[in-house]
Amino acid sequence: MPTSLSAKKRLRQNIKRRLRNRAIKSALRTQTRKLREAIKEGNINTANEQMIITVKKIDKSCAKGVLHKKTASRMKSRLANALSKLKGEK
Repeated sequence: MPTSLSAKKRLRQNIKRRLRNRAIKSALRTQTRKLREAIKEGNINTANEQMIITVKKIDKSCAKGVLHKKTASRMKSRLANALSKLKGEK
């Protein structure tokens, strides 16, 4: 356990940030799962709606520092490719 005041404050900040990051990552994973399920089912309309929401969540998590900029870009690219394959099939 920390003994100095600044170390105690740093511990409190780290706990808050960890909880916030976990919540954001969890919501992002859930949203990504919804999008992948819509793509798997072949429902283009639902997949398009879910894609918009997912990209928004990815961008927000990147802006808050939860995800790295290039990680966010890679995720969006892979999801967009999966969606475009679905559109190309139909």
